[in-house]
Amino acid sequence: MKKFPHVWMHTAALASALMVALPVALPLALPSAGIAWAAPGAHGPDGEHLDAPGAAARPDGLTRLPDGSVQVPMASQRLMGVRTVLAQPSQVPQTSELSGRVVLDPNAGARVQSPVAGLIAAGPRGLPLPGQRVRQGEVLAYVQHLPDPLAAAALQAQLAELRAAQGLAEQRWQRLQSLEGSVPRREIEAAQSELHSLQARQQALATGQRARLALRAPVGGVIARAEVLAGQVVEGRDVLFEIVDPARLLVEASTADVALSQRIAAATLIGVPGVRLEPLGSGAAMRDGVLPLLFRARLSPPAAGAAATPATPGAAPAPLPLALGQPVRLIVQRTDTLQGFVLPAEAITRNPANQPVLWIKSGTERYIPQPVQFSALDASTVVVHAGLGTDNRVVVRGAALLAQIR
Repeated sequence: MKKFPHVWMHTAALASALMVALPVALPLALPSAGIAWAAPGAHGPDGEHLDAPGAAARPDGLTRLPDGSVQVPMASQRLMGVRTVLAQPSQVPQTSELSGRVVLDPNAGARVQSPVAGLIAAGPRGLPLPGQRVRQGEVLAYVQHLPDPLAAAALQAQLAELRAAQGLAEQRWQRLQSLEGSVPRREIEAAQSELHSLQARQQALATGQRARLALRAPVGGVIARAEVLAGQVVEGRDVLFEIVDPARLLVEASTADVALSQRIAAATLIGVPGVRLEPLGSGAAMRDGVLPLLFRARLSPPAAGAAATPATPGAAPAPLPLALGQPVRLIVQRTDTLQGFVLPAEAITRNPANQPVLWIKSGTERYIPQPVQFSALDASTVVVHAGLGTDNRVVVRGAALLAQIR
């Protein structure tokens, strides 16, 4: 450095110049790389924080904004089928959701049980299968009686005694008949009557030993359950067949609210469209801590404008889309009412915090998620009773697609 003082001076001056120029040149070079910088706390025209990481623009124009709303171009809205309505308040009945199951109508179904222990044999048309329609009084199967070994031995001994007594009675009757005229007529008739009695008793015991009982259908309908095979040994009172009318089924629900049974106006099934429920009443006693409620399931009438299928004369009624023992969920409408907004159930979605939200249209291409409180009105309709105003335009179709925009 002592030999070249002018070189050291020029180097120090150059370093000082670069330290001063670098903070000025860096912001000018970075925008060319596609990175924007903003002062801390800066806000855009919609109130969003510009110093926060911005939403990345997608090729289709769909954008999730930092406040949780979404930007959807008009072309994308048409492709997604987004439809909105202006929320209108109305007075609607309050509802309760209950659990239940499909049960047998005692006036349209039956259980076929074996009266005795025995061996199963097929009927004239073979053993019926589940889903097969049967007529009232039709023979479903036969039960060949299987007596107990000790009872069978006692029966055989009794038959032997009767055969011996029958032989003696027959000899006595023949002897008295040969002495006709010398013996009173009443003795001959008494011997003949005793012989006929012994023959009838022996025939009855022999028939009972090889008895085959016919199992007949108590009602007409469809075999809902068949649990027999040819040659199967069954016990007395075993349920062998269950017959049900698929057009006449009941739904049994349960509730711990005893007063609810007096406030039911209507009921529907969740996830079973086309079926309406008619309240039949409730039990007068609690069962396992709950009160049973009974409803009759019927097919809903066709909607206005829909073409009704003409019924064929003499054909069986259309079956219900339900199965015996099927667990179901019911929405019971009560007689008391509340103020709310009636909307389709598909308008409700969930946000990342698992809160129910509605999508509100705030601009031509902007939609905002609004947390709400709601209750089900029926299987396809909900009533929103908190979080929604009368001036809100709500998305009623395509809300699930808006919720998937990231």
